[in-house]
Amino acid sequence: MDGNKKTCCFFGHRKIEKRDTLKRRLYEIIENLIVNENTDTFLFGSKSEFDSLCCEVVSALKEKYTHIKRIYVRAEYPVISDDYEKYLLQSYEETYFPQKAINAGKAVYVERNCEMIDKSDFCVVYYDKNYVPPRRKNNKRDLLDYQPKSGTSVALNYAIKKGTCIKNVFTQLQRKM
Repeated sequence: MDGNKKTCCFFGHRKIEKRDTLKRRLYEIIENLIVNENTDTFLFGSKSEFDSLCCEVVSALKEKYTHIKRIYVRAEYPVISDDYEKYLLQSYEETYFPQKAINAGKAVYVERNCEMIDKSDFCVVYYDKNYVPPRRKNNKRDLLDYQPKSGTSVALNYAIKKGTCIKNVFTQLQRKM
């Protein structure tokens, strides 16, 4: 990271509520990070409505603050074709696959999130402590299903352990109700 320039990452549950209210709140938080906290780099994952909404907000703010950078941290495809990279670079200034995520198997998203947290000064998250992911089966032949851990919860606990500044927009929205 550049001397006094700061970095922010985003992670949250796959599904979000109150999209318009959340979008307005994200706009306020992210603009404050840019203007008052000298944040110029934003790291994104994928697979959630929250990630998509954050990218949408940062992209809108990029029109006003042209110096900010959007980086897509992939959890799939360590090596990508030129065409796919060109496609990604329509929405981001950079993309990469974290070295520590290679051969991570099912933990690839956890490793990707840890990579983003390690590189960030701020984490903007959408975390509901009462959320429980849907039950799953290990494979189609399993008779029993299991209760997976929330990936957002795992990432949040890691960010807390690292001492990263966390802004949970879910709890902020609940307080305003």
